[in-house]
Amino acid sequence: MKWRAIETARGVRCRVLEGGGGSPLVFLHGAAGLLRDNPFLDALARRYHVFAPELPGYGESTGEELLEDMLDFTLHGWDVVAALGLDRPHLVGHSMGGMIAAEMACLAPRDLGKLVLASAAGLWMDEHPIPDVFALLPFELVEVLFHDAARGSALLTGGLDLANMDALKTFYLANARRMAMAGKILFPVPNRRVTKRLYRLTAPTLVLWGERDALIPPVYADRWGQLIPAARVERIASAGHMLPWEAPDEFADAVARFLG
Repeated sequence: MKWRAIETARGVRCRVLEGGGGSPLVFLHGAAGLLRDNPFLDALARRYHVFAPELPGYGESTGEELLEDMLDFTLHGWDVVAALGLDRPHLVGHSMGGMIAAEMACLAPRDLGKLVLASAAGLWMDEHPIPDVFALLPFELVEVLFHDAARGSALLTGGLDLANMDALKTFYLANARRMAMAGKILFPVPNRRVTKRLYRLTAPTLVLWGERDALIPPVYADRWGQLIPAARVERIASAGHMLPWEAPDEFADAVARFLG
């Protein structure tokens, strides 16, 4: 897969990881962004033409000052689809990206193919509160994101030697920029009332979850399944919140079985 740069009609410069061939599939990342290695995208690119845009504030994408609320993020998603010249792509969103993908599907229900929500943010259940990721220390964050925390730490940092002060500074500056952007729609509670709009969602939907998700418990998968007409719910064993990275082959296979 290769990187390319696009510019939306609103003037946002966006970096997109692209590869493969076939039906178009747009992957929307979560608050952690795309990592150095994204093997599940490589697996999906063997079956589909995959586009994985980085949100403003992530990587080399700019224009974060133009996105202020949930509607801005949702319209930006469709602006990216338009800039890429895609017609009714499948949308696959992870965590915060799932939240955005669901909103996109509600706003323009006829403009996508199928929808996959993986460990999606966007709902809130008082009896199952979601930890505040903005209040967690780095080691605590890894523990709620990954079932295998040791492996997760290496994945999240891209193998950087965090004992090296320059590497540590680079990592934390980039992470601060990412989290400042994510905080616009995830802080203080990741609930922007998408439940009021889900009646508009008509796309066939797969709700995909890690059985060991310690950030957004799997009970939320069932809730999405109840709220979305004709949604299918599937869980992946031995994977946490970052299931595309912890179980890349299982994730890609589940997505492909659903999309066809």
